[in-house]
Amino acid sequence: MDYHRTRIEKLYQGFFRMEKWFVQHALFNGGMSPEIARELIVRPEAACVLLYDPIRRKIVLIEQFRAPAIEGGAPWLLELVAGLLDKPDEPPEEVARREALEEAGLTIKRIEKITEYWSSPGASNEKVHLFVGEVDVTHAGGVHGLIEEGEDIRVNVFELSLAKALLATGRVCNGAAIIALQWFLLNERALTERWLVK
Repeated sequence: MDYHRTRIEKLYQGFFRMEKWFVQHALFNGGMSPEIARELIVRPEAACVLLYDPIRRKIVLIEQFRAPAIEGGAPWLLELVAGLLDKPDEPPEEVARREALEEAGLTIKRIEKITEYWSSPGASNEKVHLFVGEVDVTHAGGVHGLIEEGEDIRVNVFELSLAKALLATGRVCNGAAIIALQWFLLNERALTERWLVK
């Protein structure tokens, strides 16, 4: 085998879990590395979805407080609807649908996968499943989220023409939303044509 994890030490369990993994891996020049230790935040996989109304040509982003962003001076971030795959055997698409209802009050009609990626592989084992979902924004807006999870989420509906500006001005400044919006700007025309076919 080209790599193996020799042991795990559990370091912390709170809102997040932290572990120390001891691993060895094959070297590019041959042989195996010595055992190395890496601390990481252990998280379930996540599903994130960019909500899009192809008829009204509008996108939906949610806004919520994120404590780590206090250091940047603007802790209310524009984000995608997102949730963790923390129920056994629940597909990422279903998590995206459930979270769209909880966080934005919107029902996803069609959903397509954009990509999946490691959010921060130097520090965490979290994998993100990224989607675009079709919604009707006629009555979109307001504040949503689950009180028992401490959620206070505002729904924002943007004209399609603002998507590029949200990226260019840095108003959208988190990985999942940046990736999804960049993908959307490249694929919007084909996606809209596909979804508008009856």
